[in-house]
Amino acid sequence: MAGWLSGDELRIGLGCMRVEPALLQPTVAAALAAGITVFDTAHAYGERPGDNERLVAQALRGARSRVVTKGGMTRAGTAWVPDGRAFVIRQDCEASLTALDGTGIDLYLLHAPDPRVPWLTSVRALARLLEEGLVPRVGVSNVNRDQLDAALSVVPVSAVEVALSPFDHAAVRGGVVRRCEEQGITVLAHSPLGGPRRVRRAAAPESLAWVLSRSPVVVAIPGARSPAAVRSAVAALELRPPARPAAPPPGPSGAKVLLVMGIPGSGKSRLAADLAGYERLSRDDRGGSLAALARELDRRLGAGAERLVLDNTYLTRASRNLVVETAARHGGRVRCVWLDTPLAQAQVNLVLRQLDLFGRLPEPRELRDLAKSQPGLMAPTSQLRAVRQLEPPTGDEGFAAVERVPFRREPAPGVPGVFVAADAVPGFRVEDPSVPHLVFGWQVPDGVSLPGAVVASCPHPGGPPTCWCRPPLPGLVLAFCHQHGVDPARSVLAGTTSGHRALAAAVGARFTDRHR
Repeated sequence: MAGWLSGDELRIGLGCMRVEPALLQPTVAAALAAGITVFDTAHAYGERPGDNERLVAQALRGARSRVVTKGGMTRAGTAWVPDGRAFVIRQDCEASLTALDGTGIDLYLLHAPDPRVPWLTSVRALARLLEEGLVPRVGVSNVNRDQLDAALSVVPVSAVEVALSPFDHAAVRGGVVRRCEEQGITVLAHSPLGGPRRVRRAAAPESLAWVLSRSPVVVAIPGARSPAAVRSAVAALELRPPARPAAPPPGPSGAKVLLVMGIPGSGKSRLAADLAGYERLSRDDRGGSLAALARELDRRLGAGAERLVLDNTYLTRASRNLVVETAARHGGRVRCVWLDTPLAQAQVNLVLRQLDLFGRLPEPRELRDLAKSQPGLMAPTSQLRAVRQLEPPTGDEGFAAVERVPFRREPAPGVPGVFVAADAVPGFRVEDPSVPHLVFGWQVPDGVSLPGAVVASCPHPGGPPTCWCRPPLPGLVLAFCHQHGVDPARSVLAGTTSGHRALAAAVGARFTDRHR
């Protein structure tokens, strides 16, 4: 039995997000009559913040219930955007207490990690709500294993809410459910029927029974929209999921499976291509999903393949688990090679790839179209999104070994050059006109130049970068080097800001601010 619930409570709750306001009262009444005590809402649910909480409170007035609500999410038009700032989390909690109007919060969850806010900043704000007595219990939602472990170092986590269904096993494969079992933490499984896109394909009682069978700490939270749907969900408690077929005993296998992982631009493809005697399984060549690639790995190992390398972007524990389990079925083990390439160097690699392919930097719209068919092409925002998902590999994932490969850039031919940030042009003196000079910047004003220098400007608007030419991204400098045969490692970058210093370090140039 899940630790948060008492022994006489059902392991099924009611997700109230998608219940029509007119049906919420009878749907909650049906849930209470069926013995459901857990009701899941959030400050962000409804046409206006707090609408769903107010309706839930009215429907539960005087009933035995456990209200789960969430904060740290705002509505931007029709989209939901995480907002993990400490003052927002407190504001949302206070607003939820007002909206629930005395019904009380039994469990308060942080709705989702905010990539713009340090994770522990948000978790500490959650801890303060607990310390000050605003709520009796707290938890986190939509997290991976690393984020859960970090939260546990700061606050006692009573529950974790994650997606879990027959269509989505990431919480199991990624180790979240196992960690919750170890710590006695309840797992609230949202979208247990697969979410709005898959719910029509799901047999509700059978799917919920499958979810509940994953672990005794799991509580399923289906989003039933009517009294009939509630009764169907509760019927899952009477079902036993079909027994899993016994896995055949692993046969002797001398197969060597190598999983090469790293962020986009880390050099995975190059390493895999240099491995003699290994058959490469990569989405670069085959397309499709990581799950389809695991099925192909299964087929190849079953056919007797002895050496296989997979060099896809296996950023998460869940994605890597597919490979580990597939190899294990054939008696094999997987060695993980982690290319621990810093983000700035991976950005340089992605820019160099574009210059090698096209001799120039594609425009943002062009790059977006090319990325659909060309492996390794993407906008900076896409790369940053992948970096935020990274869970570094660890020894408890079932690998035979984890080998960390630090980054090293091979020297390149070329002549010395000088790169001058537009801000540094006033007072800068050209000492050797025979050396190629570049003046660079974002939207360089007219008239900013140096004698004999090339002026390169990023013309694209502000906001999240869709191009590789906005400093301190390395596009303008590396495009200049490509066109003029310049070796950035033999060059000097003159700048005025920490961003210019970081750019110099990324391309390997010596930084100077002596003109100041």
